[in-house]
Amino acid sequence: MNQNHYLTSAYNVRMPRIIYGTAWKKERTAALVQQAIQQGFRGIDTACQPKHYNEAGVGDGVVASLGEGLERSDLYLQTKFTPLDGQDPLQVPYDAKASLSEQVAQSFEVSLTNLKTGYLDCLVLHSPLADTQQLLEVWQAMERIFTEGGVKQMGISNCYDLKQLEYLYRQASIKPAVLQNRFYADKHYDRSIREFCKQQHIIYQSFWTLTANPHVLGHEVLKKLAAKHGRTAAQIFFRYLSQIDIIPLTGTTSLKHMSEDLQIFEFELTDEERQSIEVLLLE
Repeated sequence: MNQNHYLTSAYNVRMPRIIYGTAWKKERTAALVQQAIQQGFRGIDTACQPKHYNEAGVGDGVVASLGEGLERSDLYLQTKFTPLDGQDPLQVPYDAKASLSEQVAQSFEVSLTNLKTGYLDCLVLHSPLADTQQLLEVWQAMERIFTEGGVKQMGISNCYDLKQLEYLYRQASIKPAVLQNRFYADKHYDRSIREFCKQQHIIYQSFWTLTANPHVLGHEVLKKLAAKHGRTAAQIFFRYLSQIDIIPLTGTTSLKHMSEDLQIFEFELTDEERQSIEVLLLE
Protein backbone atom coordinates (compact mmCIF):
# COMPACT_ATOMS: atom_id res chain seq x y z
CA MET A 1 0.00 0.00 0.00
CA ASN A 2 1.39 3.42 -0.89
CA GLN A 3 0.84 6.80 0.78
CA ASN A 4 -2.50 7.36 -0.99
CA HIS A 5 -3.86 4.22 0.66
CA TYR A 6 -3.68 5.79 4.14
CA LEU A 7 -5.51 8.41 6.19
CA THR A 8 -3.81 10.34 8.99
CA SER A 9 -5.80 10.65 12.20
CA ALA A 10 -6.07 13.61 14.60
CA TYR A 11 -3.30 11.91 16.61
CA ASN A 12 -1.04 11.69 13.56
CA VAL A 13 -1.51 7.92 13.23
CA ARG A 14 -1.38 6.52 9.70
CA MET A 15 -4.41 4.32 9.13
CA PRO A 16 -4.91 2.10 6.05
CA ARG A 17 -8.04 3.06 4.10
CA ILE A 18 -9.24 -0.55 4.29
CA ILE A 19 -8.78 -2.82 7.32
CA TYR A 20 -8.98 -6.57 7.75
CA GLY A 21 -11.57 -7.60 10.37
CA THR A 22 -11.02 -10.79 12.37
CA ALA A 23 -14.33 -11.56 14.10
CA TRP A 24 -15.72 -15.12 13.97
CA LYS A 25 -12.59 -16.67 12.40
CA LYS A 26 -11.98 -19.03 15.36
CA GLU A 27 -9.22 -21.56 14.67
CA ARG A 28 -8.70 -20.19 11.15
CA THR A 29 -7.72 -16.75 12.50
CA ALA A 30 -3.92 -17.05 12.38
CA ALA A 31 -3.85 -18.43 8.83
CA LEU A 32 -6.33 -15.85 7.54
CA VAL A 33 -4.50 -12.91 9.16
CA GLN A 34 -1.22 -14.13 7.72
CA GLN A 35 -2.87 -14.49 4.32
CA ALA A 36 -4.41 -11.01 4.52
CA ILE A 37 -1.05 -9.43 5.37
CA GLN A 38 0.68 -11.37 2.59
CA GLN A 39 -1.93 -10.07 0.16
CA GLY A 40 -1.14 -6.52 1.22
CA PHE A 41 -3.42 -5.59 4.14
CA ARG A 42 -1.63 -3.36 6.63
CA GLY A 43 -4.46 -2.77 9.09
CA ILE A 44 -5.88 -5.47 11.38
CA ASP A 45 -8.89 -5.09 13.69
CA THR A 46 -9.59 -7.44 16.58
CA ALA A 47 -10.92 -7.43 20.17
CA CYS A 48 -10.12 -8.91 23.57
CA GLN A 49 -13.42 -10.77 23.46
CA PRO A 50 -13.05 -14.58 23.18
CA LYS A 51 -16.78 -14.87 22.48
CA HIS A 52 -16.30 -13.53 18.93
CA TYR A 53 -12.55 -13.12 18.42
CA ASN A 54 -9.43 -15.27 18.64
CA GLU A 55 -7.08 -12.42 19.54
CA ALA A 56 -4.12 -14.75 20.20
CA GLY A 57 -4.64 -16.18 16.71
CA VAL A 58 -4.37 -12.65 15.31
CA GLY A 59 -1.04 -12.29 17.12
CA ASP A 60 0.20 -15.58 15.68
CA GLY A 61 -0.79 -14.47 12.19
CA VAL A 62 0.98 -11.14 12.61
CA VAL A 63 4.20 -12.67 13.95
CA ALA A 64 4.25 -15.22 11.12
CA SER A 65 4.05 -12.34 8.62
CA LEU A 66 6.91 -10.24 9.99
CA GLY A 67 10.37 -10.34 8.49
CA GLU A 68 11.47 -10.07 4.87
CA GLY A 69 11.13 -6.28 4.95
CA LEU A 70 7.91 -6.13 6.98
CA GLU A 71 8.16 -4.76 10.51
CA ARG A 72 5.64 -4.27 13.31
CA SER A 73 5.70 -0.52 12.63
CA ASP A 74 4.38 -1.17 9.10
CA LEU A 75 1.13 -2.51 10.56
CA TYR A 76 -1.84 -0.77 12.14
CA LEU A 77 -3.09 -3.00 14.98
CA GLN A 78 -6.38 -2.12 16.62
CA THR A 79 -8.11 -4.00 19.41
CA LYS A 80 -10.98 -3.37 21.80
CA PHE A 81 -11.85 -3.39 25.46
CA THR A 82 -15.17 -5.22 25.71
CA PRO A 83 -17.27 -4.46 28.81
CA LEU A 84 -18.55 -7.37 30.86
CA ASP A 85 -22.03 -7.45 29.29
CA GLY A 86 -20.42 -8.14 25.91
CA GLN A 87 -18.35 -11.07 27.15
CA ASP A 88 -19.11 -14.77 27.38
CA PRO A 89 -19.36 -15.31 31.19
CA LEU A 90 -17.29 -18.48 30.81
CA GLN A 91 -14.46 -16.76 28.89
CA VAL A 92 -14.00 -13.32 30.46
CA PRO A 93 -10.40 -12.23 29.69
CA TYR A 94 -10.08 -10.19 32.91
CA ASP A 95 -11.24 -10.33 36.52
CA ALA A 96 -15.01 -9.79 36.32
CA LYS A 97 -15.06 -8.70 39.98
CA ALA A 98 -12.36 -6.05 39.54
CA SER A 99 -13.14 -2.34 39.20
CA LEU A 100 -13.87 -1.06 35.70
CA SER A 101 -10.49 0.70 35.60
CA GLU A 102 -8.73 -2.51 36.54
CA GLN A 103 -10.71 -4.48 33.96
CA VAL A 104 -9.50 -2.09 31.25
CA ALA A 105 -5.88 -2.38 32.42
CA GLN A 106 -6.05 -6.19 32.60
CA SER A 107 -7.73 -6.47 29.20
CA PHE A 108 -5.03 -4.28 27.65
CA GLU A 109 -2.24 -6.44 29.11
CA VAL A 110 -3.96 -9.57 27.77
CA SER A 111 -4.17 -7.92 24.34
CA LEU A 112 -0.45 -7.08 24.35
CA THR A 113 0.33 -10.71 25.23
CA ASN A 114 -2.10 -12.09 22.65
CA LEU A 115 -0.85 -9.80 19.90
CA LYS A 116 2.81 -10.21 20.88
CA THR A 117 3.46 -6.48 20.70
CA GLY A 118 4.69 -3.77 23.04
CA TYR A 119 2.09 -1.20 21.96
CA LEU A 120 -1.18 -0.83 20.08
CA ASP A 121 -1.98 1.65 17.34
CA CYS A 122 -5.55 2.03 18.60
CA LEU A 123 -7.59 0.87 21.59
CA VAL A 124 -11.34 0.96 21.00
CA LEU A 125 -14.14 0.82 23.58
CA HIS A 126 -16.25 -1.98 22.08
CA SER A 127 -19.55 -0.42 23.10
CA PRO A 128 -20.48 2.54 25.28
CA LEU A 129 -21.67 1.85 28.81
CA ALA A 130 -25.19 3.12 29.45
CA ASP A 131 -24.22 4.73 32.75
CA THR A 132 -22.29 7.94 32.00
CA GLN A 133 -20.12 7.67 35.12
CA GLN A 134 -19.09 4.15 34.15
CA LEU A 135 -18.47 5.28 30.58
CA LEU A 136 -16.12 8.00 31.81
CA GLU A 137 -14.38 5.63 34.24
CA VAL A 138 -13.60 3.23 31.40
CA TRP A 139 -12.54 6.05 29.07
CA GLN A 140 -10.26 7.56 31.71
CA ALA A 141 -8.66 4.13 32.27
CA MET A 142 -8.00 3.98 28.52
CA GLU A 143 -6.59 7.53 28.66
CA ARG A 144 -4.05 6.39 31.26
CA ILE A 145 -2.86 3.69 28.87
CA PHE A 146 -2.54 6.35 26.15
CA THR A 147 -0.65 8.73 28.46
CA GLU A 148 1.76 5.94 29.43
CA GLY A 149 2.49 5.29 25.74
CA GLY A 150 0.72 1.95 25.44
CA VAL A 151 -1.57 3.10 22.62
CA LYS A 152 -1.21 5.76 19.95
CA GLN A 153 -4.90 6.69 19.82
CA MET A 154 -8.33 5.70 21.13
CA GLY A 155 -11.76 5.09 19.69
CA ILE A 156 -15.27 3.87 20.34
CA SER A 157 -17.47 1.34 18.55
CA ASN A 158 -21.20 0.60 18.37
CA CYS A 159 -22.11 4.16 19.33
CA TYR A 160 -25.27 5.18 17.46
CA ASP A 161 -26.46 7.98 19.75
CA LEU A 162 -25.05 11.34 18.64
CA LYS A 163 -25.69 12.91 22.06
CA GLN A 164 -23.70 10.15 23.74
CA LEU A 165 -20.80 10.63 21.31
CA GLU A 166 -20.90 14.41 21.81
CA TYR A 167 -20.91 13.93 25.59
CA LEU A 168 -17.89 11.63 25.48
CA TYR A 169 -16.07 14.01 23.16
CA ARG A 170 -16.72 16.97 25.50
CA GLN A 171 -15.71 15.10 28.66
CA ALA A 172 -12.66 13.28 27.28
CA SER A 173 -9.15 14.62 27.81
CA ILE A 174 -7.97 12.35 25.02
CA LYS A 175 -10.60 12.67 22.31
CA PRO A 176 -11.78 9.65 20.30
CA ALA A 177 -9.84 9.45 17.03
CA VAL A 178 -11.96 6.63 15.62
CA LEU A 179 -15.62 5.66 15.55
CA GLN A 180 -16.38 2.15 14.30
CA ASN A 181 -20.06 1.45 13.55
CA ARG A 182 -22.30 -0.89 11.66
CA PHE A 183 -23.05 0.82 8.34
CA TYR A 184 -26.66 0.24 7.44
CA ALA A 185 -29.95 1.79 6.37
CA ASP A 186 -31.79 1.28 9.69
CA LYS A 187 -29.53 3.91 11.25
CA HIS A 188 -29.66 6.14 8.14
CA TYR A 189 -25.99 5.34 7.57
CA ASP A 190 -25.11 7.45 10.63
CA ARG A 191 -25.43 10.65 8.60
CA SER A 192 -25.60 13.04 11.58
CA ILE A 193 -22.93 11.08 13.46
CA ARG A 194 -20.65 11.09 10.41
CA GLU A 195 -21.11 14.85 10.08
CA PHE A 196 -20.02 15.29 13.70
CA CYS A 197 -17.05 13.00 13.09
CA LYS A 198 -16.05 15.08 10.09
CA GLN A 199 -16.20 18.29 12.11
CA GLN A 200 -14.08 16.82 14.92
CA HIS A 201 -11.66 14.91 12.70
CA ILE A 202 -12.84 11.53 14.02
CA ILE A 203 -12.27 8.83 11.42
CA TYR A 204 -15.36 6.73 10.73
CA GLN A 205 -14.82 3.00 10.23
CA SER A 206 -17.65 0.93 8.79
CA PHE A 207 -18.39 -2.73 9.48
CA TRP A 208 -21.17 -4.99 8.17
CA THR A 209 -20.61 -2.87 5.07
CA LEU A 210 -21.44 -5.45 2.41
CA THR A 211 -23.66 -7.85 4.38
CA ALA A 212 -26.10 -5.14 5.42
CA ASN A 213 -26.35 -3.56 1.98
CA PRO A 214 -27.42 -6.13 -0.65
CA HIS A 215 -29.96 -3.60 -1.96
CA VAL A 216 -27.14 -1.14 -2.66
CA LEU A 217 -24.79 -3.74 -4.17
CA GLY A 218 -27.59 -5.07 -6.36
CA HIS A 219 -28.77 -1.66 -7.51
CA GLU A 220 -28.62 -0.76 -11.19
CA VAL A 221 -26.37 2.22 -10.38
CA LEU A 222 -23.66 0.00 -8.92
CA LYS A 223 -24.08 -2.61 -11.62
CA LYS A 224 -23.49 0.04 -14.30
CA LEU A 225 -20.48 1.48 -12.51
CA ALA A 226 -19.05 -2.00 -12.01
CA ALA A 227 -19.41 -2.73 -15.74
CA LYS A 228 -17.92 0.64 -16.69
CA HIS A 229 -14.85 0.22 -14.47
CA GLY A 230 -14.47 -3.52 -14.96
CA ARG A 231 -14.90 -4.12 -11.24
CA THR A 232 -17.29 -5.87 -8.85
CA ALA A 233 -20.14 -4.04 -7.11
CA ALA A 234 -18.33 -4.60 -3.79
CA GLN A 235 -15.21 -2.91 -5.15
CA ILE A 236 -17.26 0.05 -6.33
CA PHE A 237 -18.89 0.43 -2.92
CA PHE A 238 -15.61 0.09 -1.00
CA ARG A 239 -13.95 2.58 -3.35
CA TYR A 240 -16.80 5.05 -2.86
CA LEU A 241 -16.39 4.81 0.92
CA SER A 242 -12.62 5.18 0.79
CA GLN A 243 -12.98 8.30 -1.36
CA ILE A 244 -15.25 9.95 1.22
CA ASP A 245 -12.75 9.06 3.97
CA ILE A 246 -14.67 6.17 5.50
CA ILE A 247 -12.47 3.18 6.33
CA PRO A 248 -14.37 -0.05 5.64
CA LEU A 249 -13.55 -3.27 7.44
CA THR A 250 -13.61 -6.45 5.41
CA GLY A 251 -13.68 -9.84 7.07
CA THR A 252 -13.56 -11.96 3.94
CA THR A 253 -12.08 -15.46 4.16
CA SER A 254 -11.69 -15.63 0.37
CA LEU A 255 -8.21 -15.08 -1.11
CA LYS A 256 -9.86 -13.77 -4.28
CA HIS A 257 -11.93 -11.23 -2.37
CA MET A 258 -8.91 -10.15 -0.29
CA SER A 259 -7.08 -9.40 -3.51
CA GLU A 260 -10.10 -7.59 -5.00
CA ASP A 261 -10.58 -5.52 -1.83
CA LEU A 262 -7.00 -4.23 -2.12
CA GLN A 263 -7.44 -3.45 -5.82
CA ILE A 264 -9.92 -0.64 -5.07
CA PHE A 265 -7.06 1.85 -5.20
CA GLU A 266 -6.38 1.03 -8.84
CA PHE A 267 -9.28 3.18 -10.04
CA GLU A 268 -11.14 6.31 -9.00
CA LEU A 269 -14.78 7.34 -9.08
CA THR A 270 -15.66 10.78 -10.42
CA ASP A 271 -17.62 13.31 -8.34
CA GLU A 272 -20.69 12.51 -10.42
CA GLU A 273 -20.28 8.76 -9.89
CA ARG A 274 -19.86 9.23 -6.15
CA GLN A 275 -22.95 11.40 -6.06
CA SER A 276 -24.98 8.69 -7.78
CA ILE A 277 -24.05 6.27 -4.97
CA GLU A 278 -24.65 8.89 -2.26
CA VAL A 279 -28.24 9.19 -3.48
CA LEU A 280 -28.77 5.47 -2.81
CA LEU A 281 -27.84 6.00 0.83
CA LEU A 282 -30.47 8.71 1.20
CA GLU A 283 -33.36 6.56 0.02
